[in-house]
Amino acid sequence: MTQAAPSIFVDADACPVKDEARRVAERLNLHIIFVSNGGIRPSRDPMVSVVVVSSGADAADDWIVEHAQANDIVLTADIPLASRAIDKGCHVLGFTGKPFTPASIGMALALRDLKQHLRETGDIKGYNPGFRPADRSAFLSALDTLARRAQSLVGK
Repeated sequence: MTQAAPSIFVDADACPVKDEARRVAERLNLHIIFVSNGGIRPSRDPMVSVVVVSSGADAADDWIVEHAQANDIVLTADIPLASRAIDKGCHVLGFTGKPFTPASIGMALALRDLKQHLRETGDIKGYNPGFRPADRSAFLSALDTLARRAQSLVGK
């Protein structure tokens, strides 16, 4: 049985690096699937799919987890989604180029929970750092490296 080439699943709601992800997928001839609650134009490119899910809180996350397979790539800033994708054997990359791995996801979940608690108690404000041009560059490089590594694992 031949293992298929990896696909790239994008948690596309509020994703600042859609164009970069599409460029990497095109360059490496990988299928890319943008999953969102709406607002993304369909593509005529057969290697690009756009999936619009219901507006439920985790509908896009659930769709991605249901359809992604081991060695696929999931792009997200959502830490619980990253954890679920890692559990399926997916490679996961944040929009700033930071990988989520089996070794790092536990700490990422713990920090998320801590920050949520601190926001709820008023000890910190709920602001996330802004997205910088350096983040875009780091993402592009990290995705290219990750996608090439995933391709090299096909058939092994």
